[in-house]
Amino acid sequence: MWLLDKFLKSAIRRGCMVVTDHDGKTFEYGSDDGSGSPPLRIRLTDKKAANHIARYPQVGAGEAFMWGWLEVEEPHDIRDLVLFVTMNAKREAGASLKPKGPLRKAAQKLLAKADSVNLRTKARKNAEHTYNLTRELYERFLDEDRQYTMAYYREDPDSTSLEKAQLDKKAHLAAKMYIQPPKDGKRQRILDIGCGWGGFALYLARHYDVEVMGVALAPDQIAFCKERAEEAGVADRVTFELMDYRDVQGQFDRISSVGLLEHVGTPHYPQFYEHTNRLLAPDGVMISHCCGRAGPPGFTDKWTRKYIFPGGYIPALSELVTQSEKHGWQVMDVEAMRFHYSHTLEEWYKRTVLHRREITELYDERFYRMWLFYLAGAEQSFRHGNMVNWQIQYVKDRAAIPMTREYVEAESARLRAADEGKVPQWRFDPALKEAAE
Repeated sequence: MWLLDKFLKSAIRRGCMVVTDHDGKTFEYGSDDGSGSPPLRIRLTDKKAANHIARYPQVGAGEAFMWGWLEVEEPHDIRDLVLFVTMNAKREAGASLKPKGPLRKAAQKLLAKADSVNLRTKARKNAEHTYNLTRELYERFLDEDRQYTMAYYREDPDSTSLEKAQLDKKAHLAAKMYIQPPKDGKRQRILDIGCGWGGFALYLARHYDVEVMGVALAPDQIAFCKERAEEAGVADRVTFELMDYRDVQGQFDRISSVGLLEHVGTPHYPQFYEHTNRLLAPDGVMISHCCGRAGPPGFTDKWTRKYIFPGGYIPALSELVTQSEKHGWQVMDVEAMRFHYSHTLEEWYKRTVLHRREITELYDERFYRMWLFYLAGAEQSFRHGNMVNWQIQYVKDRAAIPMTREYVEAESARLRAADEGKVPQWRFDPALKEAAE
C-alpha cells in the first residue's frame, strides 16, 4: 500500500477521499472542501489491489475495478472516482496514469506505434472487436440513431436530450459538406467511410437528393445498415458494403468520415489521404470528424488498446494537417469542439447504469465494470484533459466552397428547422417503458 499511498498523498489536494485496504486499515487524503458532500470512500478487497494499481499505472486501476478488487462505496461510483482523481491531477488526460521513467515511456510508445499498424486483416479484426458486440449492448446506451461519436450540444446539456444533440451534430456536419442538388439529372455521390450503423448516410438521403455509399468492417453493422435502408425505402440510392475503404473505387462528389481516423493508425495516414484524394472529384469536399489531441502527438494508453480500441490512436491536429498537405489536400475549415464529448459520454454512462441488469445478462459483471471504467475514463479526458474533437473540411480546389462561412450556419439552421418536432425518443428509456406499461 505504501507506493499507492505515496501517489495519492501527492495527487489529492481538493476534496476528501478515504481508502480502506483489504486488511481494514484506512487512509485519508485531501481535506474537507467545505461543500458538505460526503468523502469519496474506496475499498480495496484484495491484498494485491494496491500494488497492482501502483505498479501498473496504465492498466492497474481499470483492471482492479473490473475484477472487483476495487469498490466505490455509495453514494459515489467509479465515475465519481475517476473524475475526482483527474480533477485533482490537473494534468493532461491520463497524465497521472502514464508510465514513469524514460525506459517505460519509450517502451510504451514503441508498443503503441506497433499496435497502430492496421493492415487489412488486422483492421477488420480490430473493427469486429469494437463494433461487432451484440446490437443489444449499443441499444442500451447510444441514442436512438446509434451515433457512436460526439453529440453536438448547441444548448444547455442538462436540458438537451442525447437524441437532439446527435441530430444537431448531423446537421452541423452535413452543412459543412456543401451538398448540391442534382445537375442535369445526375445526383451527387457521397462516400461515408466508417459508416457505423448507417445513421449519417440515411440522414443525408433524407435531406438531400443524393446517392450514398457507406463502408465499414464490422459485419453486424453492415447487416443492420442494410436493414435500415430497406425499412426506410431508400435502398435504391443508399447502399452499404462490408469493405475496407482502401478497396473502394470510383469517384465521389463528397466524402465523410465520422469517427474513422481514430482507427486508421498513424502509419496509414499517407495511404488514407492519398486514396481519398483519388476518390474525390476535382470540385469535391471531404469532411472529417474525429477525436483529437489539443496538444502535440502522443500515444494511446495501454488499457484502452488492450480492452476497448485495439489499433486505435487519437491524433494531434499537426499529424492530420501535415499528412493531408502531402497528398494534394487543402484545409479550408477546422473546428475544435472541446466539451461536447464529455457531456455525450456522461449520458452514455448514465444509460449504461440504467441497464446494468440487461448488460450483465448479455455478458457478465466483469464486462459491465470494464464498460463503465472505459466511459468514465473517456469522459475525464474530454472534461479535465486535453482531448477535443476535430472537424476538418478538406478540398482539392478552393473554389469548391463559398468564400465565407455563412453557408454553414444557414444550412445547419435549415436542416434543424426541417427536423423540428421530429426528435426521436429513446425507446430503451426505462421511464418510457414503465409509463407505457
